[in-house]
Amino acid sequence: MYYLDPLYYVIMLPAMAFAMIAQWAVKYNFNKYSKYRCHGGMNGHQVAQLILDKNGINDVTIEQTGGWLSDHYAPTVKKLRLSSSVYNSPSIAAVGVAAHEVGHAIQHHTGSVMMKIRQTLAVPASFASNAAIWLILAGMVLNMLNLAKIGVALFMVIVLFQLVTLPVELDASRRAKKLLKEYGITTHQDDIQGVNTVLTSAALTYVAALASSVSTLLYYAIRLGLIGGKKND
Repeated sequence: MYYLDPLYYVIMLPAMAFAMIAQWAVKYNFNKYSKYRCHGGMNGHQVAQLILDKNGINDVTIEQTGGWLSDHYAPTVKKLRLSSSVYNSPSIAAVGVAAHEVGHAIQHHTGSVMMKIRQTLAVPASFASNAAIWLILAGMVLNMLNLAKIGVALFMVIVLFQLVTLPVELDASRRAKKLLKEYGITTHQDDIQGVNTVLTSAALTYVAALASSVSTLLYYAIRLGLIGGKKND
């Protein structure tokens, strides 16, 4: 099994280390810039509403939600959900996160191709995330290669979803940085630097997730003999 397999650790440890660093960085930078008030003076809810209004988006509802960094845009119901640490806060971190989520609403409003592809893949990827590993492991344990191959194919859907998600997230951050400056919300260099740091840290978590999934896919492909020849027992 993989927990006794040196190859698993050789392939996975770099991705695991990267993921841990990325998670630490986003938490550290969000907490750090949550302590500094943005010079624009608006909280996350006000920033989100301003950007929506200026882009002619009047059919998106902003809601406060629970959790920590649970902020997201739900395209199927056109709701922008901001955690309390973002919704009510005028901090640099809150402003950056709120603007990023509005970036997704703008993508949806303008018909972004990558956003549409991501939405199309969301349901299959959700199913694959629950079934892929179990099918792979069952195929390996029962020595049923075709069953394991189905699991690998499903896992490829997860990788594809994360591959598409990355440019969508990067574009949302790019839009956020641009619009915050354009609308005079981040007018001070400290604001701009803080927003850039927070959003760059957040982007690293998506890079790390993709790296982890690719590494996992590579490991099982090697172990099943799909890469490098005959299956290793």
